[in-house]
Amino acid sequence: MAHLALAQTDPAADQPPAPARVGFVVGGAVGPAVVRNTVRRRLRHLTVGQLPRLPDGTLLVLRALPAAAGASSAQLAADVSRVLERLLPADVSA
Repeated sequence: MAHLALAQTDPAADQPPAPARVGFVVGGAVGPAVVRNTVRRRLRHLTVGQLPRLPDGTLLVLRALPAAAGASSAQLAADVSRVLERLLPADVSA
């Protein structure tokens, strides 16, 4: 599950928009603390490569489901890509 908030651009603003940010929610259903932290680190690593696809000011929250604990890196990468394809407007994604 993911939530995406695209930045609202204000042409009158003198400040550049903030860079895109990503947050992770990895609950206790995923597993014990060691497993949750491992899943969070793996997701963080996978999303670094996806940041250029997000416009400045974007806020993205990814929620890991319990299946993420046993998923391979390829499966997680495919899931992250699929989520971004679904959430980003066609004119925003690269």
